[in-house]
Amino acid sequence: MLTIHTADLVVPGDGRAPLPGGAVLVEGRRIAAVEPYEDLVAAHPTARVRRWPGRITPGLLHPHGPELLERSYHPDPREDLGAEPLTGEALSALAMTDARWGASARRGVQRLLAQGTVAVIGPLQRPTVIDAVHRSGLTIQDGSTEAAPPPLLPDADATFAIFSGTECVATVIRGRLLHRRR
Repeated sequence: MLTIHTADLVVPGDGRAPLPGGAVLVEGRRIAAVEPYEDLVAAHPTARVRRWPGRITPGLLHPHGPELLERSYHPDPREDLGAEPLTGEALSALAMTDARWGASARRGVQRLLAQGTVAVIGPLQRPTVIDAVHRSGLTIQDGSTEAAPPPLLPDADATFAIFSGTECVATVIRGRLLHRRR
C-alpha cells in the first residue's frame, strides 16, 4: 500500500535542502519518493494521505541506550513506584528478573518512540532488553563509529519522525507508524 506523509516542511537530511510543502511517499518498508506534495498526489491519486503538522525529519539517534534501557527501570503504571525511571539505590532495591527487565525495556522504548527516536547507541548486553528493542523496530548502532539517522532518500528504509515545534507527533520505522501523539 502506498502512503503519502506530508507536512509543512520535509527536512531530508544528508545536506539536502528542506522541501516546503513536501511529502514522503512510502511503499511498504521503503521510501519511494521525496517530492512536493502536489506532485506525489497527482502521480499516486489512490495513495493514502497522512497530513501532519510541522516537519518530517530523519528520526533521532539516542546516545544513551545502555543507561536508559539496562541501567534504569521504567515502572509499570500499576506499580506504586512513580512514573519516572528508577536508577541507583531505588533500582538496586528491586528484584529484577529477565522478565522484569524486558517489560521495563518495552516501556522505555515507548518513551523513546514518543521522542522521535529511531535508533539507540549500544552496545546492549541483556538479551531481554535487546529483544524488546529489536521487536519495537528501533535499531542498535555501534557507538564506536560515526552514527547518524538515515536521511530521507528514495529506496531507503521509511524511517522518520514528525515534529510540531519541539514535540514529536509521530514516529515511523520501516513504514510502520509506531508512535502517534494522542
